[in-house]
Amino acid sequence: MPEVHLCEAVNRHRRLFLGTAATAIGVIELGRSVPAKAACQVADLPQTVVSSEPPRSFEPPKQIDAGPLNIGYVELGSPSGQTVILLHGWPYDIHTYVDVAPILASAGFRVIVPYLRGHGTTCFRSADTMRNAQQSALAVDVIALMDGLDIRQAIIGGCDWGARTANIVAALWPSRCKAMVSVSGYLIGSQEANRQPLPPSAELAWWYQYYFATERGVAGYRKNTREFAKLIWQTASPRWMFDDATFVRSAAALNNPDHVDVVIHNYRWRLGLAEGEARYDEFEKRLAAAPEISVPTITLEGDANGAPHPPPEAYARKFSGKYEHRTAPGGIGHNLPQESPQAFARAIIDVAQF
Repeated sequence: MPEVHLCEAVNRHRRLFLGTAATAIGVIELGRSVPAKAACQVADLPQTVVSSEPPRSFEPPKQIDAGPLNIGYVELGSPSGQTVILLHGWPYDIHTYVDVAPILASAGFRVIVPYLRGHGTTCFRSADTMRNAQQSALAVDVIALMDGLDIRQAIIGGCDWGARTANIVAALWPSRCKAMVSVSGYLIGSQEANRQPLPPSAELAWWYQYYFATERGVAGYRKNTREFAKLIWQTASPRWMFDDATFVRSAAALNNPDHVDVVIHNYRWRLGLAEGEARYDEFEKRLAAAPEISVPTITLEGDANGAPHPPPEAYARKFSGKYEHRTAPGGIGHNLPQESPQAFARAIIDVAQF
């Protein structure tokens, strides 16, 4: 059955959604041009605060068909440089790396920052495709993007969902991952492991996972997506004093028509409350064994991360190659690349030399 594109190019909303990168960042985008032929419709969000200076942003994203998706991504730096792929998490977007990317581009890297499925201008190409967000599906998306852009190997960095996805790419396709930077370390999981109860304090930290397991939670997240995301930002990074303009810039990416379905499936799948797809069964079987990661790795953690995360000593032995852990000081929370871009960029530059 031919694929049906669900997306359409929309330019009006991008002025709010993506801003003007040329003046804000001052980085000339030198990557190859891929026409934005299938950008998702993302509704405008109201500006609740008028900032004295608009938050910096990226150029409008390029689009490329990759596997079941039409993926939106931004690209900075020299096309001949070592490729770095930076993966955001939930409920964040590509602006997690808005200050990291130009640092790396200036250092000679080719930097690619894609929207994950269910975010921003990344769309499913067919109405019949399951809105699946099991962990291996997101990693397969990265491989499909690399194939579409003719990238044989890349340094991969990630935070939150993006860190887990980077871990999986490194574990299952080590030849495609030159090195990795992972916030909060080793995050590969399994449905069986996630069925095991945690101490009450740990269960409390995962309150939204259980909320999403209910139909009330689905309705609540669909109705209050923006407010929900802002609460997560605040609790996961309690000392990050972001302004409303910064939040609104990223919150627009959550208006993706598949966003709620993707998020709900991700958390329900983790608990074994939703099925995945058979095409990923072999990958999940390998991941359930908690494979070691052999590629050179730097893990990072903020000293004030308010989100659930394992302690560094719990995962150090999962990295069998050259490995280093760093803690970012100064009240850095869960969204480390955006809160401490210099520390994250430094880790990418350093791991490239491992």
